[in-house]
Amino acid sequence: MLLPCVVIFALFIVWPLGKSVSLSLHGSDLFGRPDAFVGLQHYRDMLGSAEFRHVLWVTFAFVLLTVIPGVLGGLAIVLLLEQHIRGIRIFRTAFALPFAFSVASASVIFATIYNPAIGLANGLLGRFGVDRIGWLTDPDWALISVSITTVWMSIGYNVLVLSAGIGAIPTEINEAATLDGAGGWRAARFITVPMLGPQLFFLIVISTIQSLQGFGQIKILTPEGGPEQSTKTLVYSIYHTAFANNASDFGAASAQAIVLLVILLACTAIQFGVLERRVHYK
Repeated sequence: MLLPCVVIFALFIVWPLGKSVSLSLHGSDLFGRPDAFVGLQHYRDMLGSAEFRHVLWVTFAFVLLTVIPGVLGGLAIVLLLEQHIRGIRIFRTAFALPFAFSVASASVIFATIYNPAIGLANGLLGRFGVDRIGWLTDPDWALISVSITTVWMSIGYNVLVLSAGIGAIPTEINEAATLDGAGGWRAARFITVPMLGPQLFFLIVISTIQSLQGFGQIKILTPEGGPEQSTKTLVYSIYHTAFANNASDFGAASAQAIVLLVILLACTAIQFGVLERRVHYK
């Protein structure tokens, strides 16, 4: 019964991972084929590179700018949607809509919004007398702009997950809280949010993984890693090393991929070790 799953897992997970490790220990010829064995040279060159340290900084900054606002924003929206407001179902549908957009579609929409001449973003700023911003051309704003797009894309999924979590909270708990005088935001703070612990933990872990692997919106909104490499994350660096501009240095790219895997495992382990202890499943 397990054999089909084991075969698929070995074929699509174990073998590619082993191939990546092997490529990272070899050089590459002009066609990207494994060449001479170089051992850990790719790792030494990478870890000693100032450019790679910059890539790591951009990657972690991107994770912080997307995970925290995405999860907290979804939580705030869900708590607002639980209020007894007329026509609230329309708002629930509206906030969940971003989940239906593909990365490419959402990126094209935001590229239009960020357009320096006709974009909605600068148009709104102009109405308040604020100077135009180079959302995708200014190194100080490019990463923030891509992060805003990413948060918008993830907010719909976060809202759906947290809404399901609120729906699973037993009604008698809220009724008991109401009888004890805990209503409104006080009930949300001390009852609803703690009861949403499993969903919040799940979203933090998943959002971190997705942000570390984010690529499409960066490639579409800021080609070549943005102005002054301000949006060049680790995944984009892997793509740039292996494929961009007819590059074929698969050995160096595989070494970066292995480092990304280690970072993913480390972040997940830390989150399970620190955050899961604060989660109440009952």
